[in-house]
Amino acid sequence: MKTKLILGVALLATNITLSAKGISPLAIDSLTFDRHGDFMVVDMNLDLLPVKVQSSRAQIITPMIVGESDTLLLPSVGIYGRLRYINYLRNDRVPLSSAEETVFENSDHPAYYDYLASVPFQTWMDSSRLLIRRRLFGCTNCLLDEKTDPVASNSVVTEPEINITDFSSIDVAPVVESLEGAAYIDFVVNKTDINPDYRRNPRELLKIQESIDTVLNDKDVSITGVWLKGFASPESPYAHNRDLAIGRTAALKEHLRQLYNFDPEILSTDFEPEDWGGLRKLVDASNIDHKTEILEIIDSDIAPDPKEAMIKQKFPKEYKFMLDNFYPALRHTEYRITYEVKPVDDVDKIREVMATKPNRLTLREFHLLANSYIPGSDEYYEVFETAARMYPDDASAAINAAAAALKRKDFASAEKYLARAGDSENAVYAGAVLAYSQEDYDKATDLLKSIPSMPQAKLLLQEIEAIREHEAEKFNRIYIE
Repeated sequence: MKTKLILGVALLATNITLSAKGISPLAIDSLTFDRHGDFMVVDMNLDLLPVKVQSSRAQIITPMIVGESDTLLLPSVGIYGRLRYINYLRNDRVPLSSAEETVFENSDHPAYYDYLASVPFQTWMDSSRLLIRRRLFGCTNCLLDEKTDPVASNSVVTEPEINITDFSSIDVAPVVESLEGAAYIDFVVNKTDINPDYRRNPRELLKIQESIDTVLNDKDVSITGVWLKGFASPESPYAHNRDLAIGRTAALKEHLRQLYNFDPEILSTDFEPEDWGGLRKLVDASNIDHKTEILEIIDSDIAPDPKEAMIKQKFPKEYKFMLDNFYPALRHTEYRITYEVKPVDDVDKIREVMATKPNRLTLREFHLLANSYIPGSDEYYEVFETAARMYPDDASAAINAAAAALKRKDFASAEKYLARAGDSENAVYAGAVLAYSQEDYDKATDLLKSIPSMPQAKLLLQEIEAIREHEAEKFNRIYIE
């Protein structure tokens, strides 16, 4: 038994001696060779246990990023024999590789070395490989031997594209806007005809005219409707107030028709005989005595005339105050001018409108503008995000905006847009792309499997599988003889 042990030790010593005469083998654990943002990163654990060199020699280990026509040498690791190491110290620590190099003396080198190198990414590195070059130098700096072995390939992560819905050739409804206000037209008691010079009328009629003129003078829009609604206060019998509200509103309609020569179909009217809702707001906002009791009567189901009589009888002082201070404001006319924004085909004009009044653009016009930019440019995607803000209920606009946010790596905005993108195949795929971009491959896989008929989903599933296989390779031990 003792003889066998001595023999085994002798054989081991012979193997070490033989290894020291040539290039030593090497092992690698936990290898990462990937792009991280603007940098290409090599991270690995070098097993240096097998590396043995003679006293006058040195073995230089140099990782290399190699592309089709480009090569980049990374910092080296040098294992120097004793005499070689002494010479290195005497030579002001100038390494053999004449570049960045971590030097160890043969008898004192670590068993394992955590190697990390990060270099600015260049496009040719997308299809590059990581090679390990081992060079053995003799005592006169002569190169005795050299070996180069591939150890990894760069896994290029594909950036998936989300289908952009293009509205540029689709007819969409015009943008409709409105301008609203209220005017307090004074009428002679129990009269329904308008006297433009009576009391406040010059000022109040001017309110309506200025609103209409604002729209008429805007060459980008056309008026489609003018709506008037007249209100009376409750101090007279309800039937009388009804007649007043109808007649006074009709009088204002005729006044505007003559002033602007409107098509009769553009003008429409409505009326409310007694503005109890307006009275309630005024009472509720006041500090009038018995406010709670008066509000209870206003909110009751009592008919209008008995309701007013009850307030007048129970709270005569407060009724007089309301009659003098609240009732005049209840005799008013609400108006709304509705208009359509004219369609625009001129891209320069659309660009101008987007900068000042983006709410006036249709989805069709947004896409005409987007198509004038280089796909993928900042301007291109800014259009989609603006469109989504203007059309918050449009699922396709939300998906387009999510695609724009993903291009900018703005995952929070992409998630916000996708929350209103619906459940179409394209929306589900966009959600999968978001999860994929955040490296949540389990969630992305579940979403992609729910849309098996979509070709893009199948391709992205294959990409995820390739990434997982590449990740698994990091835990495989690599032997280099």
